[in-house]
Amino acid sequence: MAATIAQVRPGARPARTSRAETVATGTAARGSTLLLLGDAVAVILFAAGVSGGVAAIARAAPVWPWALLMVLAGLARAACLWGSLRLGSRAAATAKSALRRTAARSALRRPAGSGSVGALLGAVVDEVEAIDGYIARFLPARRAAVIAPVIVLGAIALASPVAALILLGTLVPFIAAMVLAGGAAADQSRRQFDALARLSGMFADRVRGLPVILAFHGEARETDRLGAAAREVATRTMRVLRVAFLSSASLEFFAALSVALVAVYAGFALLGQLPFPTSEHLDLLRAFFILALAPEFYAPMRRLAAAYHDRQAAETARARLAALDAAAMPPAPDALTVAAAPAILFDHVTIRYPGEERDAVRDVSIDIRPGEIVALVGPSGSGKSSLLHLLLGLVPAHGGEVTVDGRPLSEIGSVAPFAAWAGQAPVMLAGTIADNIRLGRADASPIEVATVAAAVGLGDALARRVGGIEERLDHRGGGLSGGERRRIGLARAVLKDAPLLLLDEPTAHLDHAAEAALIAVIARACVGRSVIIATHSTALAAIADRIVNLGGTA
Repeated sequence: MAATIAQVRPGARPARTSRAETVATGTAARGSTLLLLGDAVAVILFAAGVSGGVAAIARAAPVWPWALLMVLAGLARAACLWGSLRLGSRAAATAKSALRRTAARSALRRPAGSGSVGALLGAVVDEVEAIDGYIARFLPARRAAVIAPVIVLGAIALASPVAALILLGTLVPFIAAMVLAGGAAADQSRRQFDALARLSGMFADRVRGLPVILAFHGEARETDRLGAAAREVATRTMRVLRVAFLSSASLEFFAALSVALVAVYAGFALLGQLPFPTSEHLDLLRAFFILALAPEFYAPMRRLAAAYHDRQAAETARARLAALDAAAMPPAPDALTVAAAPAILFDHVTIRYPGEERDAVRDVSIDIRPGEIVALVGPSGSGKSSLLHLLLGLVPAHGGEVTVDGRPLSEIGSVAPFAAWAGQAPVMLAGTIADNIRLGRADASPIEVATVAAAVGLGDALARRVGGIEERLDHRGGGLSGGERRRIGLARAVLKDAPLLLLDEPTAHLDHAAEAALIAVIARACVGRSVIIATHSTALAAIADRIVNLGGTA
């Protein structure tokens, strides 16, 4: 995809993100890794303080210098670990922001009818969030796990080459256990993430369709379906936890075994009871030093193992986000500036929605002159709305070509920047009625909004409302009638004052009087524009300069 996990990893440039964001992400991630390496150095100093203090007690020497070293090293460790997590979180936040913008653009560019709203919401929110642990914890831990054990092993080798060889010998089964545990966890983690994504998408879709569910008394059935999906997530989560517990136990076993072997060697070496000859002679200082440092040899690899689940979640999210981006239509390379009513030519256009076997529109040719009003009529399913969706970039052409003022639509992508649109079911946003009308032009003044509301016939409806045009609506537009919704949608289109006007069944389901009043408003709005109206209404089609009957082409 345009910005995969691999591409937003620290140090790599995610697609369509600024160079400043990329540099900030890479710098924070490198700093996180360096702080983990600083923790390894602080560990060595802490072990030196412990061993020095024990030796000082045995010699009856002052202990406070070694105690001070232990305190300073402990504070340094705390600062390094806190700083690493802080920088890793900052890098993850930057990368998530870039990836979420990319995912949102991909979701908005998907063809009409492909993918549920819940699944798209889950992709943009939950699946992008899955990379947090990957960047904040796993990547710094993976880099540190390569270098930090070498630093610790080098310090141990200076004190006791034999102890260093013992740790190296136990490293092989330790790594084998990590590989086996990782392989076992990968599949379970992927299945758990997929189940969680399905549950998130299903829940969002059910919330969105709650009024319909309640209207048809389907709440019990949908509750059971959500419950089954939740139980699947719980089952798969327990499987992931079981694998994680088993892998942690195996890793801890080999780590404890290596420390025990080093402890046995150090003890017998101090007592002079080793069953084999060795050229080195351990004293109390070096023996306590390697004993204090041996557990820390495996600490970076334990940290990496603990963050391995983050990697699996990120890999699964990457695949799903890549599929989302692959399904998105490419962005338009160039924008077309249109100031006057444009000419539009449909040249043998065929439209087929993704996953469908039949054409929604087949071999349609229409030549629309600048300033002409064209009405598209025909039975339901004949492709009237599909032609409008094609112009708006909501669906790609399967065949043929559309040109706008001689420029191919495939080059400009969409007529949306210079078109006003009113659909069959205008979407309402949470806010005032004025805010919803102002979607047509964000900088419109209150007077302009009130004027256009009156022009589309909303005056009487607003007069009956306590708040008038400033009355607040919920995200469903509760309390609005179908006619009021269409008038608000038309008000947006009129307010935009674009040279191209696209109307999709603007008078559907209105009574004769309401339709006649709205047709008069539409006729005034059509003046000076190129207009395409998809309609079943003969009265609305009568205001057109030309009527194109699509017949049964679907």
